[in-house]
Amino acid sequence: MLKVAGLTINVVRKDIKNLHLGVYPPAGRVRVAAPLMISDEAVRLAVIDKLAWIKLQRSKFEQQPRQSEREMAVGESHYVFGRRYRLRVHEAEGTPRVAVRGIASLDLFVRPGATRKQREAVLDRWYREQLKALVAPMFTAWQAKLGVQASAWGVKRMKTKWGSCTPASRRVWLNSELAKKPVECIEYIVVHELLHLAEPNHGERFVALMNRYLPRWAATQKRLNASPLGHEEWGADDAGVRLAPHDGT
Repeated sequence: MLKVAGLTINVVRKDIKNLHLGVYPPAGRVRVAAPLMISDEAVRLAVIDKLAWIKLQRSKFEQQPRQSEREMAVGESHYVFGRRYRLRVHEAEGTPRVAVRGIASLDLFVRPGATRKQREAVLDRWYREQLKALVAPMFTAWQAKLGVQASAWGVKRMKTKWGSCTPASRRVWLNSELAKKPVECIEYIVVHELLHLAEPNHGERFVALMNRYLPRWAATQKRLNASPLGHEEWGADDAGVRLAPHDGT
């Protein structure tokens, strides 16, 4: 960790050639991926050089629309694959479930007296099921197209990123919150994580591969990070810039 102009900078050392500075939603967390041999002072100078840019990114996050805490009550807005629905709660005996009604309503069926947390658990489980059903054919198609193969993939709640890939185990995870985002944004994350099986780092080769297979990925990334944030704040690799190492490091 470094302190620069009142900012806390998370520094991660990697076997890379250049520094990569990223500013992450929702609160504008600043992270620098730095080559192993570059000094803390060089990292500090690089951050100082980009202070105006960092402040601009943090300002954008502050202005980003956010949902209030969900009460799981009738009339609330909930998003499914980027579309907004109004929640309708039905108390009835039987297995709790969720159903989309038309183009505007989301029906939540719960047992009589179900608490907010119990209602939320039913909806969260449904979100995961919908996301898995959507991305299963995406994984099949994109793995064939990219020439890679994940050993396994799954969906779980994640607080710091939209997705993750561990090249060593070849396992991919997707954030369950993606079920609320537009389909093209979900596909962008699937491609992004699968490409890490071919290129572990976010270097020039990785960017070239993204440009080759998903030419509009940068615009889609911006759309994803401009979409409403949930009450429980989530992160994404939103804004980043590669920096050339400073002399004398």
